[in-house]
Parts: sequence; structure tokens; C-alpha cells
Amino acid sequence: MRLPSKSDLSTIKVLGSVGEPINEEAWHWYDKHIGKGKAPIVDTWWQTETGGILISPLPGITDTKPTYASYPLPGIQAVLVDPDGNELTENNVEGLLCIKHPWPSMIRTTYGDHERCKTVYFSTFKGMYFTGDGARKDDEGRIRVIGRVDDVINVSGHRMGTAEVENAINEHPAVVESAIVGYPHDIKGQGIYAFVITQGVAKDNATRKEILEVVTREIGPIAKPDKIQFVDGLPKTRSGKIMRRILRKIASKETDSLGDISTLLNPECVQEVMEGAF
Repeated sequence: MRLPSKSDLSTIKVLGSVGEPINEEAWHWYDKHIGKGKAPIVDTWWQTETGGILISPLPGITDTKPTYASYPLPGIQAVLVDPDGNELTENNVEGLLCIKHPWPSMIRTTYGDHERCKTVYFSTFKGMYFTGDGARKDDEGRIRVIGRVDDVINVSGHRMGTAEVENAINEHPAVVESAIVGYPHDIKGQGIYAFVITQGVAKDNATRKEILEVVTREIGPIAKPDKIQFVDGLPKTRSGKIMRRILRKIASKETDSLGDISTLLNPECVQEVMEGAF
């Protein structure tokens, strides 16, 4: 793959982002080096179950903001609710992302298990589709999806989202990408295992110490990873989502039950990650 500086990118009009929420550093790099500051970034949010994009900027119309998927597309009633299902109508709030009212491409059933479909997507909050994601609204109502609410680690009685720790790690200037999972810990109940991709620094204990200092500064000492493994790649689906299920198995030393990895975008990296674990 040629470096962007050696490629003719003059015909690019719009940039897109799918899969994982794009972090701020990556957003600015994408904007500067690929879009040359002229191509709007369409940071999309959608699920297989939604049948299409539901939250996204309209290129050239919507003002964009790094890490935010922006506003719901026309006709989509996206809302944030608290754990009791009460809608959070104000801005500058964090809650659970739901969709009110049907839309044309939404999931209608699950083959062979209609009850499971109803339970998972439509029973948590009455009259709403529950996405399973947590989200945040800024002071202008833009939505930032911050990760799956079931990706929560319980460390010594403190519950924290993996996305929160990943965002802190990504603040280190040499970190390209990271993924956090929990693993069994004899004292804490769950420990924090970090898989980290870096660039331009030594993959040693000095860099680990710097990353731990960043996490302490951004969140607090309770969120410091117990294990940091430097990797060259993370297992991802073809739409760009990190397969944390596989990483959890590796971190928990359950590598005999990884399941089918042949459909991954980069199945070869799984073995590399396994060889470097613990």
C-alpha cells in the first residue's frame, strides 16, 4: 500500500468511517492527510439489525465534529434514556441509545427465534428499539456513540466501560489503536487487559509506564490496565469492528474455544496475538 503522500487524492470528495467509533487523533489524521481538509468526513453509526445508516452527517450540509456521528438522519428518532427508560431530552448528557418509532429497514425477527428478537431488541424499554450502545450528546445535540453497554469491566467493585479506558489509552501520542477486555483476576475479580498498537516508539516497559500514566491522568488509578500487550493488529470484522469476543478468550486463556475466525478481515493476526499473550 502506497503512502498517502505518494498518491493522487485530488478526486476524493467525501470520506467515510464505519465499524469502530473513530478517535479524535485518527479523525484529524484522516482529515489532513486523506481529505486535505476539503472532504467532509461521514462518520456513520449503524448496525446490521438497523439495515442501514441511522446517525451520520450529511456531507457538505451538516457541520462535523471529531468523534461524533453527528445527528440522526431524517426520519430517525434517536433518543438517549436512563436505565429506567426515561428519555433524556436535554443536551450534555450520557445515556443508553434507543430508537423511537419504526423505520423501513429495521429488523423484524430473528430466523428461528422470534421471541429472542423481541427480548433482545424491543423488551428492555417499552415502545423503543434498544441498540445496546451507550452514547453522549454534546451541547448542540450531536451524538457520540461510546460503545456497547455490555462491554463493562468490574474491577474491585468499580464498573467501567471498555470504551472509556480505550479513549484514555488513545490519548498517548504513540498509540494508534487499542482494545480493552476484562479477564479473571484472583484479587480484583476482573483485571483490565489492554491490546495496544503503537507507532514510532519502543514496545517496552517504558512505553507501558507512559500509557499507565496517561490512563491515571484521564480517568484515575483504578482504570490502569493490569496487562498491556503490544500487537501489530487487532482481529476485525470486514466492516471494521474489533472482535473483542476473541480478545476476551485470549486474555482469559480460553484459546481452544475461539470459534470460526475464517470470516475475519485479518484472521492471521489472531495467532500473532495469541503468541504474545501473557
